[in-house]
Amino acid sequence: MEALQGTSIYLRALEPDDLAFIYALENDVTLWEVSQTQTPYSKFLIEQYLENAYKDIYEAKQLRLAICKRNTFEAIGLIDLFDFDPKNQRAGVGIVIQNPENRHHGYGLQALELLVQYAFEHLHVHQLFANIATTNLASITLFTTFGFQLVGIKKDWNYNQGSYSDEALYQFIR
Repeated sequence: MEALQGTSIYLRALEPDDLAFIYALENDVTLWEVSQTQTPYSKFLIEQYLENAYKDIYEAKQLRLAICKRNTFEAIGLIDLFDFDPKNQRAGVGIVIQNPENRHHGYGLQALELLVQYAFEHLHVHQLFANIATTNLASITLFTTFGFQLVGIKKDWNYNQGSYSDEALYQFIR
């Protein structure tokens, strides 16, 4: 898959060189609630994941791409299609920009636009969905700005640090 180009970022396939970035991202405890992670990941497990990242989305049911600023190779974030269901023509979307200094520059919106276009034009999905904690205002703003619509609230859906929180389901239907 060649890189998907935007005006200030591009999306590319994961490479072995992304090991340190993914290791840092997956082990950032401030992001665990967003990613539903509960334990640290070893470099060994991430290496194994990267070795299998070449698998086709139809086999793996997931596609993870690095978000990079134009004219650089270094990843600033990741964007995923997950739970890909070709029969029902849908997939989930997740996105993370690692460092706060790279947030609020439109990179996430541009990455989302590129991924949605790819999903509709090349994978022929009918709809995309995002599961977002109701307290994650940055993600809610990103997805609703793009046109995702709130379709429901899952009450007490996630348990974190001794309490339950709600999760919202957003959809974008072609």
